[in-house]
Amino acid sequence: MAITSHDVARLAGVSQPTVSRALRDDSRVSAATREKVRQAAQALNYVPSEAGRTLSTRSTRRIGVIVTDLTNPFYPHVVAPLHDELQLLGYRMMLLTERSDEAVAEEKLLDQSLDGVVLATATTDSALPAQLDRRGMPYVFLNRDTGGRGDYASVVDNEGGGRLVAHELAGLGHRRIAGIFGAANTTTGRERELGFRLALADAGIGLPEDRVVRGAFEYETGYRALPHLLGAAKTPTAVFCGNDVVAIGVLNAALAAGLRVPDDLTVIGFDDLPMAAWEVFRLTTVRHDLRELSRQAARLLVRRIDGEADPKGERLVLPTEFVPRATHARLP
Repeated sequence: MAITSHDVARLAGVSQPTVSRALRDDSRVSAATREKVRQAAQALNYVPSEAGRTLSTRSTRRIGVIVTDLTNPFYPHVVAPLHDELQLLGYRMMLLTERSDEAVAEEKLLDQSLDGVVLATATTDSALPAQLDRRGMPYVFLNRDTGGRGDYASVVDNEGGGRLVAHELAGLGHRRIAGIFGAANTTTGRERELGFRLALADAGIGLPEDRVVRGAFEYETGYRALPHLLGAAKTPTAVFCGNDVVAIGVLNAALAAGLRVPDDLTVIGFDDLPMAAWEVFRLTTVRHDLRELSRQAARLLVRRIDGEADPKGERLVLPTEFVPRATHARLP
């Protein structure tokens, strides 16, 4: 007869549910008990049945993570710590990459094969959150959310980060300032622009539309935007970019145009990706804790799955800080 988890429980002197929790490294089981269960399982040559576990608990211990723009260097830096934290919590991660949220909804998310979902590239007009709500599928937003009440999200103080950049530029004497912001249907784009505009206004500095570009958070957006901005009525002396990837596009466009950074043009990014510190860029930017952004998203989702999250929603906001490097300068 096949060895079961009940046999392991009898040999280890614990309950069958304790065996299940111990073998998935549940932190609620002491290290000593986990080791005792592992030794009993090894002695009996017991291998847990994933199918049996799913049937008995109605839980797959799998989390789906939707990323619609995996080519963006930002996402590998949040997906890796998300995977690690979910593993520590006893879950496996399934990465789902499609061109839009809706493309994965019916087939892969709503067929009861997942315990929860992380939405990493959500837009404010996405129908997927409402679909998940109707089906009772727990989910959290990572980095972006809808901006509405009731969200479960791990996000950054985008508005505060935008304010930091505006204060710095005003203090450096810049008055002709441009902005290359994210798409209008992303909370990251909207909030960074809002904070930037409000702080500029406080300093008596305008941001006319001919010095504003909005687009995807990608290299091409920055590279293509700079020539447009250089054609404005008053050429900007500084550009705030919606993220580091856009900023790197601007740096390359400036080089192609014969501009010296920061002597002719100040360029500031957002996120502080590891590549921003490379000597080839030494990008001045806004930093937040990328790893903690992911870790707190994982913990929030598991609490929601376990029914321990606030039923009114939880929006966890990470602080930002200004990181001065080599792409900003004071006006003479």
